[in-house]
Amino acid sequence: MSAAPLSEAEYLASFPQVNAPTDQTGYTSNLTEAQKQTLKQFHDQLSELGYTERLDDASLLRFLRARKFDLEKTKQMFIECEKWRKEFGTNNILTDFHYDEKPLVAKLYPQYYHKTDKDGRPVYFEELGKVNLNEMLKLTTQDRMLKNLVWEYESFARYRLAACSRERDYLVETSCTIMDLKGISISAAYNVVGYVKEASKIGQDYYPERMGKFYLINAPFGFSTAFKLFKPFLDPVTVSKIHILGSSYSKELLKQIPAENLPTKFGGKSEVTDDQLYLNDYGPWRDPKYIGPEGEAPRAFDAN
Repeated sequence: MSAAPLSEAEYLASFPQVNAPTDQTGYTSNLTEAQKQTLKQFHDQLSELGYTERLDDASLLRFLRARKFDLEKTKQMFIECEKWRKEFGTNNILTDFHYDEKPLVAKLYPQYYHKTDKDGRPVYFEELGKVNLNEMLKLTTQDRMLKNLVWEYESFARYRLAACSRERDYLVETSCTIMDLKGISISAAYNVVGYVKEASKIGQDYYPERMGKFYLINAPFGFSTAFKLFKPFLDPVTVSKIHILGSSYSKELLKQIPAENLPTKFGGKSEVTDDQLYLNDYGPWRDPKYIGPEGEAPRAFDAN
């Protein structure tokens, strides 16, 4: 006899739901009276419309912050997100989608998580300079790449953040992203514009307020010109979180990431090979001490 599926209430009760203390308002640890009132109205209106999931305070506040606590705009954003989740198959993607080509694709577009930063956030790496889109499209499709992106977002939200919150004993909601541009060419940047545009839309519209820190490293001469290609797809708040660094980036990264958590190839002390980085996915979400009733984070492909 199989165990009953984990309810949302049981899952949310298994890790902290209050952020670390912050001077910024709009978070579970710091709400003004007006924000509390707007949050209640938002919850009540969604309940009246028949929504029953993702109505916890932290989730609703991420949408409210994304729309500057404008209730009507936030409600529209939430409704469109729920519609997309249903049409895209997001609610079941962790069990329904299998990215079996990942071990091959990983070498052509390295994307991986490795440990946490000083605020307890999962650290996510993309080595954009190594992207070979033409070769990738012999192995996969842009549609499957986007499905894998959503699979990763869902896994990040359900497993990584829950484990990181347990480790820190406060709610961790965001990632620390490092995008390595070493070796990138302007033509390669143009090749991935279509994918980046779609990926950015998914991130901003359906996973709001998930970016904590964002570092672009090894930015080549003339990169600011290429960055203008992507800027229109990003909102100003997102742009303000982006730090563009050249080849002397290690000192800045080490201000945010403990040396033992940063791979040696980026100036840290974590000794791992590229293959281990691409596929091992090491962090609190692999530590039995921090894995909750949701279980261990699934892997995007069957390693056997």
